[in-house]
Amino acid sequence: MPLWAPSARRIQNANLTRYQEFLLRKFNVDCRTFDELYTWSVENPATFWESVWEFTGVIASRRWTQVLQPADDLWKTRWFVDARLNFAENLLRGRDELPALTFWNEEGRQRELTYRELADQVNAIAAALVEAGVRPRDRVAGFLPNLPETVIAMLATTSLGATWSSCSPDFGVEGVVDRFGQIQPKVLFAADGYLYAGKEIDSMDRLRRVLDRLPEIERVVVVPYRKGAGKLPRRAITWARFLKRSQPSVRERDFEGFPFDHPLYVLYSSGTTGLPKCMVHGAGGTLIQHLKELVLHCDLKPEDRIFYFTTCGWMMWNWLVSSLAAEATVVLYDGSPFHPDANILWRMAEREGLTIFGASAKYLSLLEKNEARPKEAFSLNRLQTILSTGSPLAPSSYDYVYREIKSDVCLSSISGGTDLISCFALGNPIGPVFRGELQTRGLGMKVEVFDEDGRSVTEKPGELVCTAPFPSMPVFFWNDPDGEKFRKAYFNHFPGVWRHGDWAEITSREGVVIYGRSDATLNPGGVRIGTAEIYRQVNKLPEVLESVAVGQKWQGDVRVVLFVQLRDSVVLTDELKSRIRNLVRENCSPFHAPAKIIQVPDIPRTLSGKITELSVQRTIHGEAVGNMEALANPEALEHFRHLSELTE
Repeated sequence: MPLWAPSARRIQNANLTRYQEFLLRKFNVDCRTFDELYTWSVENPATFWESVWEFTGVIASRRWTQVLQPADDLWKTRWFVDARLNFAENLLRGRDELPALTFWNEEGRQRELTYRELADQVNAIAAALVEAGVRPRDRVAGFLPNLPETVIAMLATTSLGATWSSCSPDFGVEGVVDRFGQIQPKVLFAADGYLYAGKEIDSMDRLRRVLDRLPEIERVVVVPYRKGAGKLPRRAITWARFLKRSQPSVRERDFEGFPFDHPLYVLYSSGTTGLPKCMVHGAGGTLIQHLKELVLHCDLKPEDRIFYFTTCGWMMWNWLVSSLAAEATVVLYDGSPFHPDANILWRMAEREGLTIFGASAKYLSLLEKNEARPKEAFSLNRLQTILSTGSPLAPSSYDYVYREIKSDVCLSSISGGTDLISCFALGNPIGPVFRGELQTRGLGMKVEVFDEDGRSVTEKPGELVCTAPFPSMPVFFWNDPDGEKFRKAYFNHFPGVWRHGDWAEITSREGVVIYGRSDATLNPGGVRIGTAEIYRQVNKLPEVLESVAVGQKWQGDVRVVLFVQLRDSVVLTDELKSRIRNLVRENCSPFHAPAKIIQVPDIPRTLSGKITELSVQRTIHGEAVGNMEALANPEALEHFRHLSELTE
């Protein structure tokens, strides 16, 4: 039985329903069910993506001559050949006096910008960037919190055909240099500091050290977000002074159109095995993919208010901001989601009348462990959709959402990645939600699961792959002139097929289950299992805050070792170990049950907040971890070294 199903009225009013009617009217395509629509979309990619362009009203200064130009290599496919568009123009299409951005932090609501105000500020910053010498294909970077100024700087940059890249202010100096040092930005936007968990954190010292390492940066613009910029580093001026350098006569201008695959963003891999890979995403592919996901899969409309808890160092920030292209209101939040208490985001949801609320699976799990009951404390009448990503959403979290947040809501667990700046699996607002399943594969994305022999399988775990081209594939990797890094990253394992690196299953209902990263799957006794299967059980226990499972080489085989981070004052007793093993054994299999269970005070994470199982696995085997600067808390790895329990 489904946990939720949409009402007849919701189905009738959904963008997807209007899209099905549009297909019939404009393209004579009659898809009565979502499954029929998905099948048609992957079998007719040129017509499908053309229909998305038309339905979502992409603004272009020149129309394409060919929607899809095939190539022998999947990644060399060209989309919307000869089209010219401006990404920022599409995001600034909103109506003048309606709110575009609303900004919150731990101290509450801070300010709001209308679409008119946003456009004025974007034009002013763009004019100042022109005065600073920024030209198309130059790089502009942000070392910033999730502020309105971050959105303004990005839109100003991309309106000029320059390329935007950002890191959140919790990145260390090496993490910033490892990323921006590769792409050599001409201008850097930064903030004087930020607020997290009630603490004022100064960013200026790190900024100075970054600038010492990146002499190619010609201009630094400092946003006085917290206590004021104070004494500025060399090459730096304040946001206000930078604005004064723009000429009012050039603030109003026509948007220049650029090719569909014009470089828009540089995003980065986690960098845990070396320098982060610099993934360059195109303007057109990013725009049309985000519009498809937001408008069709999330049912986003102009009257909606959408929020996603993210920093500007995670691709979900880029995804969220694209909501402006649907003329919706984007709600930004910067700070801890649990300060001053676990209800801060729900107070915001009530006051802002959020209709779409997004967060990580970890956030929902911690919310449950904090025994938060938002539905009892807040009016969430307008809330239509809850989104979750970052890691697989545990079945128990599905129960929690419907029990303690809202019973009538579309809970859409979504999955994709930085590599495609979008999703392979998404929500379906006109379909049911089943416990533990992502509702559907993304329209137009020919997603399959392969077994070890490269055969497509269903109702069986395997490698998540995409067997046909899609428009939001990276246009190239930075400093990869022959494309070798690009091919190696996705196409070497199954030649000509995108291997994403997730261990997954397509269910009998055409839903998707993600079991974890395929390079972190465990193989005890020759049985391949996903780590998420273990976490789903262990993390249900109230004593456990979080856990990480890895495989340890042992006596010619592999044994499962589980590390647990427990609540304060909780000790890992034999009784608790027994409960953990029994829970995993009974709900998964004997192969899943950990041979060793060890308590640790912290679990290492990447800068984007994901548990790094490979770093733990390398550490317990005495191997070097490639790039410690890629970790948000590298000191946590010290708890995994030289453990006597692992010698027994």
